[in-house]
Parts: sequence; C-alpha cells; structure tokens
Amino acid sequence: MIDLYTLSSEALQTLLASWGEPAYRAKQIWEWLYEKRAGSFDAMHNLPKALRERLAAETRLGALELVAEQESHDGTIKRLYRLHDNQMIESVLMEYDDARRTACISTQAGCAMGCVFCATGQMGFARHLTAYEIFEQSMRFACELEARGERLSNVVLMGMGEPFHNYDAALEAIHLLMERLGIGARHITVSTVGLVPQIRRFAEEGLQVKLAISLHAATDEERAALLPVNKRYPLQDLIAACRDYADKTGRRVTFEWAAISGENDTPEQARALGQLLHGLKCHVNIIPLNPTGGYAGGPSSMRRVNAFIEALAQYGIPATVRVRRGIDIDAGCGQLKSKVLSGKHAATERAGDQ
Repeated sequence: MIDLYTLSSEALQTLLASWGEPAYRAKQIWEWLYEKRAGSFDAMHNLPKALRERLAAETRLGALELVAEQESHDGTIKRLYRLHDNQMIESVLMEYDDARRTACISTQAGCAMGCVFCATGQMGFARHLTAYEIFEQSMRFACELEARGERLSNVVLMGMGEPFHNYDAALEAIHLLMERLGIGARHITVSTVGLVPQIRRFAEEGLQVKLAISLHAATDEERAALLPVNKRYPLQDLIAACRDYADKTGRRVTFEWAAISGENDTPEQARALGQLLHGLKCHVNIIPLNPTGGYAGGPSSMRRVNAFIEALAQYGIPATVRVRRGIDIDAGCGQLKSKVLSGKHAATERAGDQ
C-alpha cells in the first residue's frame, strides 16, 4: 500500500490523476493531511465516498504499528511502535502547563553510541530510520492533538538513536516538520553525543534549529567512561566545534548533563565544567539521572544539583534543572522497548484499541 506521508505534493497529484480524479482533489487531500491533520480517511468529509473508500483500500496514513503505550500521572505519553521489518522504536509526548506540547522522537532503531547509562545504548544498533519514519512519529501526535483542539508546538530529536549518525534522514525529517507541520525551526531541537564533523556540517545548514550536546562529564577520562564516543572526539575538539557553531550561527548551545549521584555532581566537576565552557554562548540543562536496569548509578539530590548550579554561576554559565517527566512510566529512551522485549510489560488497553 502507498503511504501518503511519503508522497510529495506533486507525487500525490500524479497518483490522483492516474485514478482519473480532478486536480483539485489532491489539494483537498493535502489540506486534510497537513492543515487539518485528519487521522483517518473518513474524516475527509468533502471527498466523495468512493474516493475515500479507494484511499482506504490502496493507501495508508503512515506505517508505524502501535505495540504498547503508557501514560504518566503527569500526562506524559510513551509509545512503542513496530516498523515494517519488526524493529521497534519509541516516541514520547510531553504536556506542560504553559500549553507546550513537545514530541520526543527517535531517529534510529537502537543506537551505536554505547552510552553506559542509556537503555537504548545498552541494546545496541539495529538500523537507521528513514526521514518519513522519523517524521511520522510527530505526525501521529499532531493529528491526535488537533482532534482535541491543541497543537504540537515543539519537537526534540532526543529519542532512540543518535540523530547525527543518521544525518541526512534527520535533516530531511526536520524540513518535513517545518514544511508540513509548521513547526518553527526554533521549536525543534537536535541532540547529539558530540559527533564533531556533523556539528560543523550542521552549522553550515543555515537553520535556526536548537543544538543540544549530551556532555555529562567535564574531563576526557570521566566522559569516555560514560560516552565511548569521547575517545574519538575528545572534549577539546568537541568544545572547539561548539564555539565555532555558536559564532557562525549566533545560536546558544545547550549542554545536557545527566546528574549522577556522587559521580558528576561534585564541586570538582562543576569547577571543571565552568572552566571548560567559560566564554561560550551556552546553557547547561541538568537532568537528574533516569535510572536504567543496566546502570547502577542513581539521580542526584536537589541539594547537590543546586550547589552544582551555584558553582557554574561563578563562571558565568547559566544552568537550570529540567523537570523529569514520565518517571513512573520509565519514559527514558529505550526503557519501554526493553520491558516489552523482556516480557515485563503488557500493552495498555489504549494501545490494544488502536
């Protein structure tokens, strides 16, 4: 079956013309897909019934199969999807009191980076996603939000996988998000463990997309123990690329810091980080660690996190704590997939109904 989300406007026109439909029908369908964000063909009520039936018989809206879903007490929704080749990926929708609706989406099935505290890194790499598999995760949330009078406002490429390891598809998906869903570039964030050549390449794209770097340690020895990629791209090279990125784009770089109790939340690490980032247009986003079964570390206390923030302020480095969402449903990337594969989780009734 033809996945309509993979068709350009021109390809949709060609398909409808081959069916003997007037040209304006393709425009109507395009509007239903990306302006009205219809989640089914039945919702496209200004199309003839015969056309809706043919669309349902010969085409589809996306290719992701929902396997499991969890909903947190804070409103966070975590989903596990099966792809056409039986690989599985996760997506998260986070709702905030200020009306922000943020989708956290995956760019790969698994991940090759091997970060020791990440459930996805622990499961290894399976394959890259296509641009449309990346895009569809946000499209699904956008349709559901539209149906209840809300809008998807932000997208973060922070789910399973390393976006810059799948650079071309991730970039194409970003353009799809902007062009088809109207998500502004400044409301899209790409997170990377620090692939230096791709950071430099991204600086040349001319986009106002936010860049986030998973840092987590301020010395090469300690960072390499957490993120093996640091052996290939040590901190000196990474921070130099970030400084060049900030200079070239005028954009502030965000550094993600998973605060691990007794490991990277010490005064010594705060001072090392302050010295490392001093003078760089940046912000440090501190996230108390989301524990995983494959890593023994635990989250820092707020007392230690606040002391860490105060120490960074002495170097002129702004830092805030990101509210952890979905902790009760293991919303960290890879955690739901791990549970399903191990047989420790059953799909919710909501998931089974779809």
